[in-house]
Amino acid sequence: MRTPTGDLSNGPADELGRNQPVFGPELGEFEHSERRAAQADGEGEMKTGTTTVGIRTDEGVVMATDMRASMGGMVSSKDVQKVEEIHPRGALTIAGSVSAAQNLISTLKAETSLYEARRGKDMSMEALSTLTGNLLRTGAFFIVQPILGGVDDDGAHIYSIDALGGTTEEEYTVTGSGSQYALGVLEQEYHDDVTVDEAETIAAKAIQSAVERDLASGNGINVAVVTDDGVDITRYKDFSDLL
Repeated sequence: MRTPTGDLSNGPADELGRNQPVFGPELGEFEHSERRAAQADGEGEMKTGTTTVGIRTDEGVVMATDMRASMGGMVSSKDVQKVEEIHPRGALTIAGSVSAAQNLISTLKAETSLYEARRGKDMSMEALSTLTGNLLRTGAFFIVQPILGGVDDDGAHIYSIDALGGTTEEEYTVTGSGSQYALGVLEQEYHDDVTVDEAETIAAKAIQSAVERDLASGNGINVAVVTDDGVDITRYKDFSDLL
């Protein structure tokens, strides 16, 4: 059936008689759509490349990352902080877009502080993982794949969270371009009774394995240890300090 206003897909005509798409803005057809599309593909944007690792123990969690960022096929930074405290007893690693990850971290810090101020207690790790997944599902943090780790009244937790907000709790997990190399080390070294000290060594071995084989990972290691006492983040340029 023809409508009296013509083809709705074309929308109303502008002052020059050109039809304007009615649903253009919702579909992303903006004035600078080509530039936006290039940004969505990662062109010209600083990315972490990255290998990140999270390991759960009975005493707490250990999270480790490399320190390299890349942009346009080159190393753009050799000293990137890829794991951040976002909760009094919780931390987040980042893989993907640096700007989006920084924004996500700032948002989570603000939300956890507000939660504590309003309720007088810290947010649980389950609630924090749900919040992180919900934020990623909005599409406002394109593209970030974090690992969330922390300790609450129920013990230690490691969550793998994909770029679309899917969340799973794991004993250990990896993200980033060096994942396959790091995961092989974790599969071989991890055991149920692992201690925090052992987990630090295992995480360092996993990151080192990725750094030796993945061009997008390198330049040292950040290690976060999260226990009931809080979050301790240490930066190492030399793996031998941990092995």
